[in-house]
Amino acid sequence: MTAPVIDIRGLVTRFGSHLVHDGLDLSIPAGEVMALVGGSGSGKTTLLRQVIGLMRPQRGDIRVLGQPLFSGDLQADRALRQRFGMLFQQGALFSALNVLENIAFPLRELRWLDRETIHDLVMIKLAMVELEPRHAWLMPAELSGGMVKRVALARALALEPELLLLDEPTAGLDPDRSAAFVSLIRRLRDQLGLTVVLVTHDIDTLSALATRVAVLGDRRILAEGTLDHVMKQDHPFIRSFFGAARHAGSAY
Repeated sequence: MTAPVIDIRGLVTRFGSHLVHDGLDLSIPAGEVMALVGGSGSGKTTLLRQVIGLMRPQRGDIRVLGQPLFSGDLQADRALRQRFGMLFQQGALFSALNVLENIAFPLRELRWLDRETIHDLVMIKLAMVELEPRHAWLMPAELSGGMVKRVALARALALEPELLLLDEPTAGLDPDRSAAFVSLIRRLRDQLGLTVVLVTHDIDTLSALATRVAVLGDRRILAEGTLDHVMKQDHPFIRSFFGAARHAGSAY
């Protein structure tokens, strides 16, 4: 049996006296697009940050791509982190670097690719996210919100990851640009064979992109499965979240 791409067991997260996760379990198989949803303070983004190693839980085990995330072996941990990419909510582009330099940053960190190869790879990644070569010379301040998302996505894909993590990927985009960005992510996922994990509060993004949904609440996973399965669960937050979407007329 193939090991899950992400396997979380007994996760406990605490900030001072505030308990965020208490014995949280979650398993994500290869090839899925898993959406994490939950109310404010439920620990969605915290969980995403823990999966990429930016935060360490108080207790519990996180395995990514079959390997422990915090193995204690710095070389092994670094090699593992090169196998996944992260798109942060606001893009998190380096403001002093142009588009080419932003996308090239993780490639240069490898320290074994020459300048010409890095340039060629950046141009390939730009094309993958439907941007043109001329955009490589723009500064982040010159980019539209949609372009920032695409450049950040290109950077997340720079090392050809197996796992892609997205924090509110369509936040701040108008409906047309949001739909186009979701379509792009879906196409890249199919082409590259990616496993995708996203945090979102947007029901349209969730329904258009996710193959499975995990709902965080009460310091654990309240429900996990297909969208139809999750919507049938009898829990106040689930009724409220998806009921609000129905009231707003979202299509799913």
